[in-house]
Amino acid sequence: MARAKAEQQQPATGMTLIVMVGLAIAFLLFMAFLNVVKSGNLLSETNLLFATLIFYAGAGALYLGFGVTGTESYVKFASLATWLGLIANTAAVVHRWYEAGHPPFASVYEMLLSFVWTLAVLTLVAEKKYGVKVIGTVTMPVAIVGVVLMQLLRTEVHPLVPALQSTWLHVHVTLAMLAYAACALSFALAMMFLIQDNMKTETFLAFTSASTLAIYASVVLTRFEKWGGLSLVAWNPENKAEVFLSKGVRLFVTIPDLGWQMTLTLLVVASPLVFYALARWKNNHSFLTLANRAVFLSILLQVMTLVMFLVRAKDGRYPSLDADGLFPTSLAASPFILSGLVGGVFISLLYLLLMWRRPDLGRLLPSADNLDRITYKTICLAFPLLTLMIAAGAYWANQTWGSYWSWDPKETWAAITWLVYAGYLHMRITRGWRGRRAAYFAILGFAVVMFTFFGVTYLLPGLHAYA
Repeated sequence: MARAKAEQQQPATGMTLIVMVGLAIAFLLFMAFLNVVKSGNLLSETNLLFATLIFYAGAGALYLGFGVTGTESYVKFASLATWLGLIANTAAVVHRWYEAGHPPFASVYEMLLSFVWTLAVLTLVAEKKYGVKVIGTVTMPVAIVGVVLMQLLRTEVHPLVPALQSTWLHVHVTLAMLAYAACALSFALAMMFLIQDNMKTETFLAFTSASTLAIYASVVLTRFEKWGGLSLVAWNPENKAEVFLSKGVRLFVTIPDLGWQMTLTLLVVASPLVFYALARWKNNHSFLTLANRAVFLSILLQVMTLVMFLVRAKDGRYPSLDADGLFPTSLAASPFILSGLVGGVFISLLYLLLMWRRPDLGRLLPSADNLDRITYKTICLAFPLLTLMIAAGAYWANQTWGSYWSWDPKETWAAITWLVYAGYLHMRITRGWRGRRAAYFAILGFAVVMFTFFGVTYLLPGLHAYA
């Protein structure tokens, strides 16, 4: 009786979330429509991206609901929302292509636009063809962060600089975005394989803490100023551009005390990793309980830090150590820091989902063997795309700069990315690597991809700085 009653109640619970998400989407679209009526411009790129964000967010909520409850109806409507978001995303790509007169590959904004589109397509392929229904729990939040990040980047259409006035631009960046999206999918599949392969939950705990630690360490080590300030790039709101002291030298402002906030968060997000190490060293599982409690505390502090960053970096005016007076900054001046902070919260929340739902995830995912095989197929797609991307880039560089290879930071890290995935395929084909070792390679590869795409742009600008 109790079981029958529970089965009768499950569809109602599922329908409740579907109705709530549907009403939220309808309300946001209606509010957007009212603004469109005032402006009279329905099919603007901003409106299309806003619609994309709404549908992807709705899809993400439903995929997450499926991951938490296992309710099958969530996947059906999540797929529908993803399709609608993809249509809006496609319209935004076409609009950008028409306005710019060239494919949307000439800036970080345009590459993100193409990356998010490709990621949504691969999400639907993985779900429909391979039955990985929970894949959207990982990929849709990544797509959402990408669309939000696009709102902070420069969106103006400018004539291409001479180095970009080549057909090889379209070839090179198309291959890069397809490859990077496939790498993102392989990462999600590899993580799911580790879940199905019964990797210990505390190992995921260590991975989560190490990932968030890397995010905050990169911010603190590069932007912490004396007296506890946080250094951010100055922003010219009129020109919507960074402020430069001289050619290639940015002007930085210092937000007081925000550096101490980041440092405190750094210490807290590192604490679960410390407790995990103590548990392994002393063989005392009570430290793991402390580690899980520290994760809750780290999420709270990460959210507070994110809010503080949003409030203080948004259109504020602060002093600079390099010039007299107060200078404005903006979230648009620090999109990579913002995406890192959001990513840290997202990673931590995924660990909570795993911790709460670990016993039930097995029945929601394909078998470990299937996930291992699908990961391999995805990397078999990504690797030739990476190879062709590097070859096209080298040919294009020779035409533009007279040299096939300049050891530019972006080129170097693209080669490192290629070597990691080449190592994956080599060890799998020649040594028969399967299972966890192969999954670790896939995860490492995506970490290198993310550093190549974002970290190099943020930390190691070079000839590819315009991208």
